[in-house]
Amino acid sequence: MMIDPPIDKLVDKVGCKYALVCLLTKRSRYLLDKKAEMLEAENERAVSHAAHEVYDGKVEARYEDD
Repeated sequence: MMIDPPIDKLVDKVGCKYALVCLLTKRSRYLLDKKAEMLEAENERAVSHAAHEVYDGKVEARYEDD
């Protein structure tokens, strides 16, 4: 269970829980593909790192108009 950062705060930053899931999934996959060594060095999981990036404002959801 993720405690830090709080999920309700992450949902507030992104707008809805479904967008949050999509954002964390995409960012986690990117981190696993491109930054695996960094994650191993920091002994951190990709999802946790992505959640911290969203919480800190380093990664934001981008919505496209139809």
